[in-house]
This record gives sequence, structure tokens and C-alpha cells, in this order.
Amino acid sequence: MSSLAVILISLVLFWWGYRFYCKRFENLWQIDTKRPTPAVSKYDGVDYVPARHWLVLFGHHFASIAGAGPIIGPVIACILWGWFPSLIWIVLGTILFGGVHDFGTLITSVRQGGSSIAEIADEAISRRARIIFSVFLLLALILIVAVFVYFCADTFTKEPRIVLPSLGIIPVAMLLGFMLYNLRVNIVLSTGLGLALLIGLIFLGNIFPIALNKNAMLIWTIVLLVYCYFASVLPVNILLQPRDYLSSYLLFAGVGFGYLGILILRPNLTAPSYVRFDSSEGMLWPMLFVTIACGAISGFHSLVASGTSSKQLANERDAKRIGYGGMVAEGIVALLAVVAICAGIKSPALSTMLKEMGPVRLFSQGYQNISQPLLGGYGGFIAITILNAFILTTLDTATRISRYIAEELFKIKNRYLSTILVIIAGGALAISGKWNKIWPAFGASNQLMAALTLIVLSSWLFCKNKRIRYVLFPAIFMLITTMGALVYQLLRYWQGKDYILFSISLLLIALAAFMLVEVIISFKEKKACLKV
Repeated sequence: MSSLAVILISLVLFWWGYRFYCKRFENLWQIDTKRPTPAVSKYDGVDYVPARHWLVLFGHHFASIAGAGPIIGPVIACILWGWFPSLIWIVLGTILFGGVHDFGTLITSVRQGGSSIAEIADEAISRRARIIFSVFLLLALILIVAVFVYFCADTFTKEPRIVLPSLGIIPVAMLLGFMLYNLRVNIVLSTGLGLALLIGLIFLGNIFPIALNKNAMLIWTIVLLVYCYFASVLPVNILLQPRDYLSSYLLFAGVGFGYLGILILRPNLTAPSYVRFDSSEGMLWPMLFVTIACGAISGFHSLVASGTSSKQLANERDAKRIGYGGMVAEGIVALLAVVAICAGIKSPALSTMLKEMGPVRLFSQGYQNISQPLLGGYGGFIAITILNAFILTTLDTATRISRYIAEELFKIKNRYLSTILVIIAGGALAISGKWNKIWPAFGASNQLMAALTLIVLSSWLFCKNKRIRYVLFPAIFMLITTMGALVYQLLRYWQGKDYILFSISLLLIALAAFMLVEVIISFKEKKACLKV
């Protein structure tokens, strides 16, 4: 099938979702452009800072939620189950699930003074639900910090050419932040200078690779943890926001070159549209829906939306652009990943290549093939550079959000102390290597986080006597699907005598059951009329 036809149909549907479907939710939450946002009413110069322009906040939000997720999940799913079911979930998941989840979390957090999704659960459900949810979120975030620190350090060790652009962007971002917020330089001029310096760093990195001969993994791990510390405690407009903003242009450029290459080459999708229902990793339902998380719907997005983005939103009118628009942009990235694998690599042995190369290297090869007319032989290197940049953006944002949740949960007033605690926990897990024992359970736990977030949003709307069907139905689907995936994993781990992952899966099922009970009790106590 023609890849151009697939892309065109998908983009039209994405446009319809952003232009028309999201309007329903703007009306549901009654967007008011005159209502002060927390970034304005609670301005503190550290966490609550209105973004200079909505594009700056979009860059931060998009860079934070994207990471490597919209690449890895679709690559694996296309090979295991086929590109057609993967594509259907990416498009419909983005429009009907992910966009609603991200927009709803962002605007609800704004209405609650920039509160995290866990704090919102306190008002919408109960104090018990908040505490349990907060512990779950904090543990998941510490795991994310540990894993992404490890992956980034491993990439620095194996691909020293990306070290200079990955770390050099930090002083460039701080210069950009100073120009935007202190000198009040025009945003176009400031961005142009920042991008020029970033492009220069990429070329210099290719010429001057930074390779460490001894203890490279340990050294890079420590360097990354130090960076995470400063990214967490410094005012958001000094480092985190401008760094993510600049990084977003890397992905925009990468996606642009990829789609232009497809337009020039016009390749057909040669990989099977449908492989089989029951793959080596489980049945299409429910496992495809937890394999493709970012790119359709991801619980981690709720942490970004309610953790950092809601504290930087300058006006409610931009919630659609940041929340729903950011999710649509991620769906477009996932769509590119599908085409790069299924049209960019002409091989009947994709499953073997996946085992030998891994999803990131496999994608970089497919991307190099489709971008050949524009980037020549540099497409693979650029793809890895972009992916690593987004691992870093997810890493620094996850550290900052972990700090927020730790402060909320343990009533810590000192941001330096709370960040140190998170860094120690995540760093110890990364250095010990024990994270790999529990990481396989993260996919299902991430989607469980999305299901529980949608339940919290439904409860919040219920409390406000609003119609909840368009949020509740996705919540029910995600909860049933995730529970199905957890039960499958539970049986698999028990048969494989992996009692650690068995215990984690059992704990996640208990968490979901607890939250459901709390929601039912909350609905009964409020004695409101449920409008479905």
C-alpha cells in the first residue's frame, strides 16, 4: 500500500480531532481567556513562571512527553502484530484517548492551582486515593529516572559523537533563557541564534567525539545525575524550559526531513499489514495497547501536564495547543516510525532484525533510508542524536516532577533536599543495575497510570456536575485493557518463576481495584446526578 495514502488519511484525521473534536472539551471545561492561570496568580520565579510565548511552552511540553516512546512502541508493535492494527490504535488512540487525557489533565491542573494529578485525586476522590496514587507515581518516576540515566549514559559510551551536542545544548539553552526573559530579545532572533549554535554543536560532535576509556558508564551516570539536580532546582525558565524548547526543534526538523524524504521517494508499505493475533509477546488485545503507549496515550503525559506545563501556561486559550496539540504532534511522530520501519526497510526478516539490532537502531536504519535524498548517509546519526536529546528532556522533566510529588507526599518545603532524595534513589537504582528487574512491568503500569488519570478526571468533572461520558468511556476501556495485560503478565511471570515481577503486577492490580472502590464510594457520598 502507498505510504503517502496512509500518511494523508492519518493527517486528515489528526486535523479533524484537533480542529473539531477538541472543541467539545474546551466547552466542557469552559475555557476562559480572562481567568488568571497559576503561572500568573502564583508566580514565584522558580516553578510558576508564565512562558514567554506559547511556542516556548509547547516545545517544553512536547519534548518532555515525546522521549523515545513514540518510536520504540510502534516499531515493536508493527513487527509483532502488523502495521494496520498499530496504525489504527495510533490514530484513534491519539484523537479519542491521548488528546483527551493530556488536555483534560492540563486544564484541570490549571483550575486546581497547578496541582499534580495526585493532588487532584484528593479533591475528586479521597485522601486515601491521593496517598496511594502519589506513592505509585513517585516510584514509577524514580524508575524512569534510573532507566533513562542508564540508557543515556550507555548511548554516550557507545556513540561518543553525540556527547558534545547533548551536553553542549545546556549552556546554549541557558543563554537562550537569559535572552528571552532577562534581555527580552525578540523570540525569533533568540531562537535563531540558539538553533544556529545547536547545529554547530552537532557538526562539531561528529568531528570531535568525546570518548572515555575507563569507567565511562559510571562517569556519565554521575554527570547526568548532576545535570538532573540543577535542572530540577533552577528556575524553570533558566534551563529546563529553554533546553526542551530548543530540543523540540530537533524533532521537528527530524520529522520534517523524514516526511519530505517519503514525499520524494514515495515508498510502499512492504511489511505485512497484519501478522497474527497471538504473537510471542502476547495477544493483539490487550498487549498492543500497552506496547504502543506514547503515540496513542501515555500516563506519563499526565505527570508532565500537571507537573510542569500547568505551572507555565500563560493563558487558558493555549491549553488546546499545548495539551491536545502536543499529543497530536506525538501521534505524527509515531506515524513516521511506522512508515520508517514498514516502508523504509525492505526485508522479510524484520523480527530477526529487531532481536539483533533493537528498536532504536532498527528505526535509525529505516529513517536513514527514507531520508536519504535529503540527509545522505547522516540520517542514522541524526536520528540517534534526536532520540538521545529527547531521552534527556524526559529525564530532566521526570526529575523535577519527582521533586514536586515528593514535596507533596512528604510535606518537604526545601526543593534542594527533595531533589537530592530523588537523585539518590534514582542514581542508586541506575548504578546497581537492579532497574532491569522491574522495568518490564513499566509498560502496563504506564497505561494503568493513564487509566487512573482518566478516572480522576471523570471524578473531577462529576464533582462539578459536568457530563463525563467522553472521558469515562476511554477510562473504562483503558482500565479493562490494562488489567487484561497485567493478568496476562501475571500468569507469564508465575510460569517463568519471576516472582519479583509477579509481585509488582499483583500490586498494580490491587492498586487499580483500590482506586475503583474509592471512586464508587466517592460517587455515592457526593449524591450528585451523574450525567452520561
